[in-house]
Amino acid sequence: MTRAGNFFGPQKNTNVRVSLPAVCFVWQIAMIVLFGVFIRYDEESDAHWVVYKKDHNVTDIENDFYFRYPSFQDVHVMIFVGFGFLMTFLKRYSFGGVGFNFLIAAFGLQWALLMQGWFHSLDHTTGKIYIGVESLINADFCCAGSLIAYGALLGKVSPVQLMVVTLFGVTLFAVEEYIILDLLHCRDAGGSMVIHAFGGYYGLAISWVLYRPNLNQSKRLNGSVYHSDMFAMIGTLFLWMFWPSFNSAITDHGDGQHRAAINTYIALASSVLTTVAISSMSQKGGKLDMVHIQNATLAGGVAMGTAAEFMITPYGSLIVGFCCGIISTFGYLFITPFLEKYLKLQDTCGVHNLHAVPGMLGGFIGAIVAAAADESVYSKEGLINVFDFEGDFANRSPGTQGGFQAAGTCVSIAFGLVGGAIVGFILKFPIWGDPADDNCFDDEVYWEVPEDEETIPPVLEYNNHMIHKHQEISESNFSVEQS
Repeated sequence: MTRAGNFFGPQKNTNVRVSLPAVCFVWQIAMIVLFGVFIRYDEESDAHWVVYKKDHNVTDIENDFYFRYPSFQDVHVMIFVGFGFLMTFLKRYSFGGVGFNFLIAAFGLQWALLMQGWFHSLDHTTGKIYIGVESLINADFCCAGSLIAYGALLGKVSPVQLMVVTLFGVTLFAVEEYIILDLLHCRDAGGSMVIHAFGGYYGLAISWVLYRPNLNQSKRLNGSVYHSDMFAMIGTLFLWMFWPSFNSAITDHGDGQHRAAINTYIALASSVLTTVAISSMSQKGGKLDMVHIQNATLAGGVAMGTAAEFMITPYGSLIVGFCCGIISTFGYLFITPFLEKYLKLQDTCGVHNLHAVPGMLGGFIGAIVAAAADESVYSKEGLINVFDFEGDFANRSPGTQGGFQAAGTCVSIAFGLVGGAIVGFILKFPIWGDPADDNCFDDEVYWEVPEDEETIPPVLEYNNHMIHKHQEISESNFSVEQS
């Protein structure tokens, strides 16, 4: 036990000069080799599209690129700008928030194209994976699960550990997605189950295993300042604006995509008002907490992911947003402190309240709405189209579909918790260059940070109306002016 304690002990070497370049070079070369063996353009992006058009009597405007690319742009912005800037709220970890988000998303999307291709679009006759614009959207979705997990680990892990989290996260995502969408035949266009519930519980399980009993030694940096909260709010607004595209990006063309965007748009608006209400009620004097506004306002979009393409009705979407804004804000007020104090779960970004719980609720909301579906609301053809009751699933009833939707939610949570616990144990080995407990939440550990600007001469400070709290600066002003 003593040897084990020394092995997993507090000695930390954060020098990743060898390990980080090695991981990046080796894994990128592996991607090149695997892409060369497996990945090819699909029929709509291949140069043979000209022949395909003639044979199938279609035009360029019917190429899926023109339907999907606007949604792909929005989702791509959410992944790299929205998630990245949302993580810049820490006062000394903005480089890590945006930069490591950039790194793991860039690696994750490559690995996702392979993993999802092997499970969903492998042509067994040729042994090749054929990709198009929808493949790019799904790869971004796959990355989102690992980025959500990063939120729970923010400031406490090394970039090498994050690459490992992404490698296993994308792999687990592809497997649970295949089970939920293909084997159980669930519908989850916006990923409440496969993205948010999985990613949230995956990150929480890793964080629980990597619990740091002395993290309070970095307490001085585990917080925000005015400008860092402002940058994080930019991420919130990008996510909030583009979430209707996220939930509708891969739905069926026509009414399904249209309805998904409307339902998400309405739910997001509703969650803003209830978040503001609860945040104001919780503080003396009714002041708002920026943490709540940055995060809980998005909970309606998370919870609407599964049911977005269903006939949940506009007022039903409002109710979902209304409730999730309240639940998420209460989570930040009460659940996060409870989890840290009693369950030893350190959740930097509060992904439990924004992704895990709203994602789980979204999965069960989708199950209820699916079970309640009938022909008077959808029409017979509409039921078949929305729930894809064709082939092996032609005889499935809406009630049965609801049961499978609920089962899919449980599968995603199980994959997140069990997979996260295993990955967390792997990350406990002292070979990854993670920071010590008194060195977390600080960019200087892994980044070249510019020195602070030189202090402006006291008289110039006075002329610029700059205010300082320290008495010695005030005394310096006085003495210079007197001179």
